[in-house]
Amino acid sequence: MLQKRVIVCLDVKDGKTTKGVRFKGNVEVGDPVEMAEEYYRQGVDELVFYDITASHEKRGIMLDVVRRVAKKIFIPFAVGGGIASLDDMRAVILAGAEKVSVNSQAVKNPQIIRQGAELFGNQCVVLGMDAARDAAMPSGYRVYINGGRTSTELDALEWAQEAVELGAGEVVVNSIDADGTREGYEIPLTRLLSTSLEVPVVASGGAGRSQHLIEVLSEGKADAALIASMVHIQGYTINGIKSDLSNAGIPVRID
Repeated sequence: MLQKRVIVCLDVKDGKTTKGVRFKGNVEVGDPVEMAEEYYRQGVDELVFYDITASHEKRGIMLDVVRRVAKKIFIPFAVGGGIASLDDMRAVILAGAEKVSVNSQAVKNPQIIRQGAELFGNQCVVLGMDAARDAAMPSGYRVYINGGRTSTELDALEWAQEAVELGAGEVVVNSIDADGTREGYEIPLTRLLSTSLEVPVVASGGAGRSQHLIEVLSEGKADAALIASMVHIQGYTINGIKSDLSNAGIPVRID
């Protein structure tokens, strides 16, 4: 059985790691470089760095912070936010990222997924998707862009399937409804994507305790679980979370 991954997300705004609830009320929680190094030391499997206002502010990603983080860690490192072109992808990879996450710009220009996959490989291109419950959509979930600020006419499952056909090698699905609530992941959405797509699916949004990861990795069929508040604010450690997962029968890498 393949090992499940625990991924820490660093949402970065103005050079500082920040955390909010349902994309609102963000507060600073620390320095992204120092935090990345600490989570790497604790044994996290991967790190994700999101420049959360880059797309909304129509600017490029903060490459200097990406470079500083990349120098401190030696695990897969994904970067997203404000990536609008192949040049942006190349710059992020050259700055030290192994994966590039496209979200809003992929909705506006889906061919960036195909072009990125052809140039850098499918394993480098990650679809980041923010979705919220909406009974009017075929899957029951609507896609949002610009950091959850703008609704689209895209159905979450249909868009994920299209992105994978274009070349996305992984999908990170973030539930807007659950984001920052610490009340658990959106299991139905995660399971729908995990059982419908042929690429790894990462669950994001809602983790508040180890049981939530156990549920989304088992019931939700996710390949990986992304966390933030648990380690940024609540005092959990990566080793502690992985120990809880292992005790529940979830296969994880433990250093």
